[in-house]
Amino acid sequence: MILTAATSFALTLSGGNQWPEFRGPSHQGVSVATNIPVHWSSTENIAWTRPLIGSGWSSPSIASNVLYLSSATGDGKSDPLALAVSAYSTNDGTELWRTPVLPRGTSPLPSIHDKNSQASPTILVDSSRQRLFAHFGHLGTVALNSHGRLLWEQTTLGYTPIHGNGGSPALVDETLLFSCDGGSDPFVVGLDANTGKVRWKTPRRTSAKRTFSFSTPLAVTVDGATQVILPGSGFVGAYNPITGTELWRVNYGEGYSVIPRPVFADGLLFIGTGYDAPTLLAINPSKASGDATATAIAWRINKGAPNTPSVVAHNGYLFFISDAGIASCAESVTGKILWNERLGGGFSASPILAEGRLYFISEEGITTVVNASSTFQILSRNDLKERVLASPGVIDNALFIRTRTQLLRIGSKPKI
Repeated sequence: MILTAATSFALTLSGGNQWPEFRGPSHQGVSVATNIPVHWSSTENIAWTRPLIGSGWSSPSIASNVLYLSSATGDGKSDPLALAVSAYSTNDGTELWRTPVLPRGTSPLPSIHDKNSQASPTILVDSSRQRLFAHFGHLGTVALNSHGRLLWEQTTLGYTPIHGNGGSPALVDETLLFSCDGGSDPFVVGLDANTGKVRWKTPRRTSAKRTFSFSTPLAVTVDGATQVILPGSGFVGAYNPITGTELWRVNYGEGYSVIPRPVFADGLLFIGTGYDAPTLLAINPSKASGDATATAIAWRINKGAPNTPSVVAHNGYLFFISDAGIASCAESVTGKILWNERLGGGFSASPILAEGRLYFISEEGITTVVNASSTFQILSRNDLKERVLASPGVIDNALFIRTRTQLLRIGSKPKI
């Protein structure tokens, strides 16, 4: 028997009022929130907007009517780099607190991709312990309490980033996990969530020439045991969250800069293989042991596979969008393509699913709402007229989108 670890519990516990990490309480972009808006523009059906200080592409994380974002100011050269974590009221956008973290001064910074930022990983909120974890890739990781007080910081995991940081952390019991897939000697690490100290550090044994990647871990339960699934350059690995031991792997050659977070549904894991020839793989973890490349792959899709956005699974279907704007629907068990449609624009944000609808947000700020079914149907197109690379957050009655300069609550104004 295979189940997604903690997913059912998280959805039941939080209902539609929490979005605590990258891809929400399900970890896979699926929300149980209700009354989500379908129609809006840059001036219509906007409850409030909040100008943002600095830059960043971390997605909104939400718990108990508070929304969390990370941000960066300065270039680290003439203008010192300053990193911060901020909390905002979901009701009216008021900034509740802002905490500077990981001071850097004017020390040299590696180059960064023009679609990245120094604050791209999404904050993880642990409501049960009233704490949050903010990860800044090679710059370090911090834990804060719900009032913004620093609990610990971790800055000992040095590695050489390529294009900046990207992957977000995952929390499994009291271990905080993330990848450090840089320009050389990539590794996966597990931190003690209470202290920030390294519990284990596992090298990524890969033959890929380009070793940098940016994926976010996903914990699943396979035959009663928890495994952490984490794609990287050249392969996807499953890890023991307690020891960091690699349990199995599936190789995919020279695939690098792997970004999509894994998704689990219908007994299969869905994995993106990155650049330069993206492929979507379906892997059966119950057949995986050691090098499972020859035994565990159920099917693969090349046409329309994403480099950057994660996929969404729903009711036996898999929905995904390529970076070039081709949206697709496939049968999750067989990989049979049911439709491919061009939405237009470029895509970096991962889609979400709520109330049987898919929300695809383009880099140009246009959200196309599509019926999540085997028949393609566009329900609306909504243009914010500003660049968007961050994935949205969603709770009952609202959609939260971070643009290049502002944070928006879309939907009717909440009753306070």
